[in-house]
Order: sequence, then C-alpha cells, then structure tokens
Amino acid sequence: MSLVLHAHPLSSYCQKVLLGLRENGVAFDYRKIEFGDPVHAAELERLWPMKRIPVLVENGAAIVESSIILEHIDRAYPGKTKLIPADQTAALEARFMDRIFDLYVMTPMQAVVFEALRPAESRDPFGVAKARKDLDTIYAWLDAKLDGREWAAGNVFTLADCAAAPSLFYADWTQPIPATYARLKAYRARLLARPAFAQIVDEARPYRQFFPLGAPDRD
Repeated sequence: MSLVLHAHPLSSYCQKVLLGLRENGVAFDYRKIEFGDPVHAAELERLWPMKRIPVLVENGAAIVESSIILEHIDRAYPGKTKLIPADQTAALEARFMDRIFDLYVMTPMQAVVFEALRPAESRDPFGVAKARKDLDTIYAWLDAKLDGREWAAGNVFTLADCAAAPSLFYADWTQPIPATYARLKAYRARLLARPAFAQIVDEARPYRQFFPLGAPDRD
C-alpha cells in the first residue's frame, strides 16, 4: 500500500493523525503543506474540496477527518498500539473520549486562536470569553474523569490519547490548566513524554512563531 499524508507540523489535527501513524510504525510519505504554494493548494483541493488537513491518500484515494483516518489505520495497518480496543465497551469509551477532546478541548481552543487571527474590527469578545469558560469547564471534568486512569480511556493508549495530546498541548498554551487539576496536568506531561509525540512537538518547533497567541518556552 502507498500512503501519503498531506499535513502541516503545527496543525493540531495533523498531529493527532501523525501520532497514531507513528505509534503503530506505519510507513507513509509526509507531504508537508506549504502555505502559499499554488500547486500544492490545487492538489489539496482536488483531493478534498473543503481544503482541510490532514488528508491521507491511500493508492490515490483520499481519506479525510482525523478520527476516521485513525480508525482506518487501526483496521488496515495494525501495529503495536491498538487504537480501537477489541472489547466493544472499551472501544466505545475510546471513541467517546476522542470526541470529548475534539469537540470540547480542540474546538474552544481553536476558537480563541482563530480570533487572534481576525482583523480587530471583526473580533468577537463574547465568543472568546465563552470558549475560555468552556475550556475551564472541561478541564474540571477531565481532571475528575482521569482519576485512576493512566490514559484517557483507561490504562492503555488509544485513539482518545491521539486526540488528547495536541488538544491539551495547545489548550494549555491558550487557557492554562490550573495547578489544582493535578491529574490533568500529569496526564498532559505523560503525553508529552511519549516518544512519538515528543518527536511531533520537536518537528513543529520551527513554526511556533506562527502561533498567534505566542508560544511559551516551557514545552
């Protein structure tokens, strides 16, 4: 099989897919998006008219949406890490936590980040305040949920942790996780210590200048 991943090192959803691929040792060609390159832009639009990344191309066919890409990888290219547990109840929990991180961490985090990219006259202070409040709310919920768990869905690394790693990485830059949420902060640290994710974070370092809120030096 020939796999090509169209992605950018700084993108949170691209990092999610990269983490799943590397956890399982899947061979692929990394087609890094060069913003402003009309040739690559046209290629991406041909593959997926919405022009969103990541896009995984398998033998010429495009697979889109990060969770779907990882479900496909888990099924077609099984490796050392089973991203979707075989047990149906455990699988449902992994999928549930994947959605929690995408919808309730990634989405409000990105709302704050994208706001910083808008022209001043188009900004929405009310929307940003709500997004920050939503992050604080989900931080509290996650800290309680992680009680007794090493990883997001239990004691094994799954799809949910692929979503959690970039979500919490950037969310803590955007709306710092309070020190009182020790379980959540420790979980984020475990994700950062995971060799595959540490590599992804390092690959994105040259692009940190493009993070509009300013990237802290602590990670």
